[in-house]
Amino acid sequence: MKCPYCGSRETEVVETRDSEDLETIRRRRACVKCEKRFTTYERVENVSLVVIKKDGRRERFDRVKLKNGIIRSCEKTTVTVDDVEKIVIEIERELRGGESVEVESKKIGQMVAARLKKLDKIAYIRFSSVFKRFVDIEDFEKEVKKLIN
Repeated sequence: MKCPYCGSRETEVVETRDSEDLETIRRRRACVKCEKRFTTYERVENVSLVVIKKDGRRERFDRVKLKNGIIRSCEKTTVTVDDVEKIVIEIERELRGGESVEVESKKIGQMVAARLKKLDKIAYIRFSSVFKRFVDIEDFEKEVKKLIN
């Protein structure tokens, strides 16, 4: 590791910590030459996931886009930002552990819907109305009846 202050390649690790999600390692380093300290982060480089959209287009998996969609569904509900982050982490982990690096957007939607259904029914209905493309009030009614039964 090269020192960002003097450019020396002689550095030592003085402290190592795992992040909360156990996906990143934080290392405090000290330069042997100038004795200044700096922090580095180490994480596994993941293979990019590709999402196959309903119209056949392909785009890179974007965890921020997924998180924002879930947050919109959860506004003014009891679902916390930590709950949303947990859902995103679980889904991303499951997708990366799958057989293919390509996944249909429909599958991601089903995964989100299943988790929201357990967590908060209103957030589930909101998400489903966009994901399943509800056209009229009858579509809402059908979904609410399924929840009640």
